[in-house]
Amino acid sequence: MKKITLTNIVVGFILMLFMIYALQPILNLLALSLTHPDSVQELTGLDIFPKNLSLLNYKFILSNPSIVRGIFNSILYTALGVTLSVSFTVITAFVLTRKKLIGRKLFILLTIFVMVFEPGIVPEYLVMKDFHLLGSMWSIILYKMVNVYYLIIMMRFFEEIPESIEEAALIDGANPIQMLVKIFAPMSKSSIGTITLFYAVYRWNEYFRSGIYLSSQPGKWPLQVVLRQFVVLDDTQSMVGGFDAMSQVYGSVNFEALQAAAIIVGMVPILMLYPIILRNFTKGTFEGSSK
Repeated sequence: MKKITLTNIVVGFILMLFMIYALQPILNLLALSLTHPDSVQELTGLDIFPKNLSLLNYKFILSNPSIVRGIFNSILYTALGVTLSVSFTVITAFVLTRKKLIGRKLFILLTIFVMVFEPGIVPEYLVMKDFHLLGSMWSIILYKMVNVYYLIIMMRFFEEIPESIEEAALIDGANPIQMLVKIFAPMSKSSIGTITLFYAVYRWNEYFRSGIYLSSQPGKWPLQVVLRQFVVLDDTQSMVGGFDAMSQVYGSVNFEALQAAAIIVGMVPILMLYPIILRNFTKGTFEGSSK
């Protein structure tokens, strides 16, 4: 049994304070969203427990067709985007770490150049326009399919795999595809889990380019763009207008609490993904290697 020292207690106490400091704003938003509109005024900025527990705010938010459609769009864009991004990042990293690749140093230099000298929004917009992708969901899914920074992380993991394992696979007659699928990918589960989490957070939270490339297609807006209309721009009409069934409770709805509920709705899906992906962080880099 490990002995608990004074240093451990002090460090644990400090970490607990940091955790409380980080979680308090989120818990306050959650409390505000779960508070009945008539009791919102009783809630302060430091409270983490709701006053007069009620799900009215969530019923109101989730009864809005724009919110429901936005959730579906965000899940679709995130799922397709992450699948394509992780797949192409892993494949590209595997290719660029092959020492026998002709022009390998030039390709690596070009990827670093792209990362340092990233084009602005205007050239990107013109490219999307030339490819007739404006107003299409593929303008969001295909944008930055491979993040160079994540690609470099993946390359570093592949480079740490001993050459003896690769040589043994070649002796056994494995082709490059078999080496990637059956050896390199299983041995790099933790790194793949890491970039999957990074890509998922980025894809789910993306709203800037969605608001530009899909500006003429409100039905294709992801959840973040829909919530931006309400939370940031205070477009209350988009949240309330057209709801005959909710008109009876409109007078008792508090828009500050509604905004808090909207923020929580945007956060919950990606927070649910964290425990699933983080399980890979505790596993060794060489887990799943061949005998």
